[in-house]
Amino acid sequence: MTALRVLHVDDEPDIREVVDISLGLDPQFETRGCDSGHEAIAVAMDWPPDIILLDVMMPGMDGPATLARLRENAKTASIPVVFMTARAQTRELDLFRSLGAVGVIPKPFDPMTLAASVRAYIQPADGRFGALQSVFLKRVDDDAAALMEHRSALKDSKAAAVALARIGDIAHGLAGAGGIFGFSEISDAAASLEEAIKLNGSGSLEDIAHALDHLLICVETSRSHRMHSVIDA
Repeated sequence: MTALRVLHVDDEPDIREVVDISLGLDPQFETRGCDSGHEAIAVAMDWPPDIILLDVMMPGMDGPATLARLRENAKTASIPVVFMTARAQTRELDLFRSLGAVGVIPKPFDPMTLAASVRAYIQPADGRFGALQSVFLKRVDDDAAALMEHRSALKDSKAAAVALARIGDIAHGLAGAGGIFGFSEISDAAASLEEAIKLNGSGSLEDIAHALDHLLICVETSRSHRMHSVIDA
């Protein structure tokens, strides 16, 4: 029977040891531990795991930054990643999933059931990543509709401040997640829009509107490419 490779990343040696013992209760698991995001990226390249358990709060490169780096490389982009964190509130869970994590295992975890929890997240990587990408694309379409609505509000001096804040929140999310799911143009355009909003004191609403329009064009272009891909298929 082929072993299931689990890469566990945590800067705390005691937690790495407990996870190693816990997963050892399942004889099919083969586990390796790393103490940093940088080490995890290197190990994942040489020893491709079936799943990565990734601590959120780590010095240097934290969990979300590590996940972003993993998604940038074709060799590691489709590896399922599960965050392990004590921050398990609904808002954080939604954020972690939007970044491309397949799930979250809260700390403290039960050592006796950890192996079963991890096994529940393991399935063919391509299918899981594809499903997450589909969810992201639906979110992009919803965000584009919201951005168009908020763009109209920029013309109203009383509503402009609220609209800018909401546009900034959407742009921040797309800038962080776009590249992870293979849509670098959307990510770059969203980052430019976010920067334009931050510079509003020295810039202008016209600059923000221009950056917003560019993002909407990128979204529409990606939508057209998706439609053509479906037709060609």
